[in-house]
Amino acid sequence: MNWTVEAFFDGDCPLCLKEVQLLRKLDRKQRIRWTDIAEAGFDASNYGKTHDEFMAKMHGRLPDGAWIEGVEVFRQLYAAVGMGPLVALSRIPGISHAADLGYRYFAKNRLRLTGRCQDEVCSVTPTTV
Repeated sequence: MNWTVEAFFDGDCPLCLKEVQLLRKLDRKQRIRWTDIAEAGFDASNYGKTHDEFMAKMHGRLPDGAWIEGVEVFRQLYAAVGMGPLVALSRIPGISHAADLGYRYFAKNRLRLTGRCQDEVCSVTPTTV
């Protein structure tokens, strides 16, 4: 196994897909394992989670099986493609707090922000794990 992080992403999210495409181009050493939670065969229960949990926020898994969520997933993804200085910058207290707040806002509202509201449902309900 040569991957350093597995990213669970919503392949139906246009903005998410742009980020995934960029990271795939930068991932020359194939350090990221991608799992699309929007694929027809994806079964969240195979990972001990629900589909709603995966939809509520970005999830990642490390090779040892440890789960990471939110901004930490992006830190691991960017570290995997060699952007360590950006990751270090994102850990500075004020920047880290702003990144966490910005991500929580996006995660909660991404259906509306990406034009995918359905049946008047325009946000993802956060779940507690």
